[in-house]
This record gives sequence, structure tokens and C-alpha cells, in this order.
Amino acid sequence: MKPVDMLNLDLRSLATFVAVLDEGGVSRAAVRLGVTQSAVSHTLERLRQAFGDPLFVKSGRGIVPTDYALRTGPHIRQLLDDLRTLPSGPPFEPATAEFTFTIAANDYQRDLLLPGLVKTLREQAPGIHLQVIPSGIPNADLLRKEACDLVISPFAPETTDIMQRGLMADRMVVFYDQNERDAPADLKDYMNADHITVLFATGEKPGLDSTMEARGLKRRSMVTVSNFSGLPEFLRGTDLLASAPERMSNQLMRDFAYVPLPFEYNPFTLLMLWHRRHQTDPAHRWVRNQVNSVAATMNGLHD
Repeated sequence: MKPVDMLNLDLRSLATFVAVLDEGGVSRAAVRLGVTQSAVSHTLERLRQAFGDPLFVKSGRGIVPTDYALRTGPHIRQLLDDLRTLPSGPPFEPATAEFTFTIAANDYQRDLLLPGLVKTLREQAPGIHLQVIPSGIPNADLLRKEACDLVISPFAPETTDIMQRGLMADRMVVFYDQNERDAPADLKDYMNADHITVLFATGEKPGLDSTMEARGLKRRSMVTVSNFSGLPEFLRGTDLLASAPERMSNQLMRDFAYVPLPFEYNPFTLLMLWHRRHQTDPAHRWVRNQVNSVAATMNGLHD
């Protein structure tokens, strides 16, 4: 293989290579980068000449990376991440900053923390636009592929390139309509009841279900909803039960009574997750600090 022609490389070309590698296709990479498919194809051709390797070859209706592309990918990704950390321009000024900051969170985390963040942004950084996308149970690729800047979740990917910070503790409890039924007296009463359960739109179940199934416990689900926001209207006026985080008693589930789960289930900590490429970025760090401040000022149940 001939030496790499460094003069035929630039950062935009390398970012295109990473996008195609991540997305597994030219068209999806073009959408991610906001360019045309022909622009991606032309860039790939220049990269092939520079690296002296096909990089991606046809396989069925799609393309797959060559062994060389797979070996080279982590090095190029690291190079791009290192360059992003270089200091540039004047210090970050919230009052004059203008950009979009994307946070992945399910509706429970969104409604708990992000209205307070928006209030801070409107007061101190009106040019920062907040975009919220659903997270389900997130994996590290959400952050690696820059689908979002920050994830709020109790689930931390076990990987060294994802940073984390604890925000607040919470626990799962059992909500019920006190006008329609009494609280479940014990585990037998809980298991004999009909339940409203959550199956995230991403196809994942909350951790409670996995824990119960591991113990041989399976609730009788009468209704399944795709997020926690669907619980109140199905619970109201029925004898159903809904297991959800206790902090929702101050917001979405405030009209209902609740009791602890009738079996042992450890409390969890809501985490703020981000990729290490943003660790020292002053704008990213400022937004992270605001999210942490919102969490710190909330009335604690288990803080």
C-alpha cells in the first residue's frame, strides 16, 4: 500500500469518512452532514486516492468498510476529537452565544429537569436553542455519532469515552387512584392487580421490568404506553396500578396516591452523560453546569 497522501486530506473529508463509517451508507451520511450524496461520493473518491485503499465496497444493496477502513476509523475519530478540544476564539459568553444544544431524555427526565434549564437559558443565554429528543435506554453511539450533546438517564454506558455526573436520586413506587382502590397490601396483591406498563418507542423496557423478569415475576399488563406521560389518563378512574419514579408525584402523577414497591428494588441516580470530546468545551461545560444547578435546587426526596 502506498504512503498516505496527507496533502489530499482535510478535516471535512475525514469527518465525511467517519460519517459513512458510522451510518453504513452514503445517503444516510449525506443526511447527517447536510450535503448531497454526490458530494459524499466525490469526497470518498478523494479519500480513496489519498489512502490508496477502496475504503468501502459494495455488498448486496449497500456498502461495507474494508479492513483498512475499520482499522483506520478509530485513529481518525480520535484525531477529530483531539482537534475539537483545541482552544479557539474569545472566551464563551452566554449572553451572546447562538447555537442549538440537543439533549436526549425520556419524558420523565425531560419534564423534571429541562423546564428549569429553559428558564435559565431565557434569562442568561437567549441565543441558545434547546432541542430535546427521546432517549429510551440510551447507548454510547447517541453521543459518539453526535446525535445529541447530552443524555440524561439512569443508565451509564460502560465505556471510557463517555463522561458522567450524578444529578439526583430517585426510586420506583406504585401509583394508584385512591378514589377507586386501596394501596396494594403486599406482593401478592400487587401481582394480582392489572397494571399500566411502559415500553419505550425505541422498543426497550424500563429497568424495573428486566429486574422483575429475572426474579420470575411478571406483571399482568392491561395497558402498555410508549412513555410515562401516558400513565395518568389511563390510571385515573380505574383500579389499575402504575409503577413509576417517585419524583413524578410532584408533577405528572401529582393527582394520585403512591406506596413503595412491595419488593426490594434499589434506588437509582439520574445521570448526565456526554462524550469526552466536549469535556473541556466552555459552552458545553456551561450548559452542563446549568443542568446540575437545576437539579441541585429541586426539593429532594432522596438527595
